[in-house]
Amino acid sequence: MIKYLKILFLLACILCMNLLPAQEHHHQDHEDHKMHRHQPNEFGLAAFPVYFMNKKEVAFGLHFHYLRLVGDSPFGWGLGYERIFDEHGHNTFGIVGSYRPIKHLSFNLSPGITFEDEDASEIKFAFHIESMYDFEIGNVHIGPLIELAFDPEDTHISLGLHVGYGF
Repeated sequence: MIKYLKILFLLACILCMNLLPAQEHHHQDHEDHKMHRHQPNEFGLAAFPVYFMNKKEVAFGLHFHYLRLVGDSPFGWGLGYERIFDEHGHNTFGIVGSYRPIKHLSFNLSPGITFEDEDASEIKFAFHIESMYDFEIGNVHIGPLIELAFDPEDTHISLGLHVGYGF
């Protein structure tokens, strides 16, 4: 299964590289890019299969976040929540740091806490790393997401779909 996830990850990377803007820019394209600004706030949702690397199990996951850009910079911060619908009921809350190096590509880092439904008092540290490439339709953007998450119990990887609303 890990072999297939690695192949899927490489294909996602190749797809994203092919979608990046070409190195040649016309003057008008450059001006349009400079004028493009992302909305300062975003609500996002992602749905994905989650593969637990140690347990070699797959479950369904949902991720919600709110992000706020820092001024006109490519950096943002916010809060996130992830729910994995497996036999344990994983819940993770985190602080999200976001970086958007180019128009459609973003990277998020999220340290946080995780706990299971069965024992909500047993809180553990968790860390998520994710990348998204989005296509904009007005204030809505949609695109592929890849996530790698660590906690003391297991490491999981996800490849799914992110939908966000900017305002």
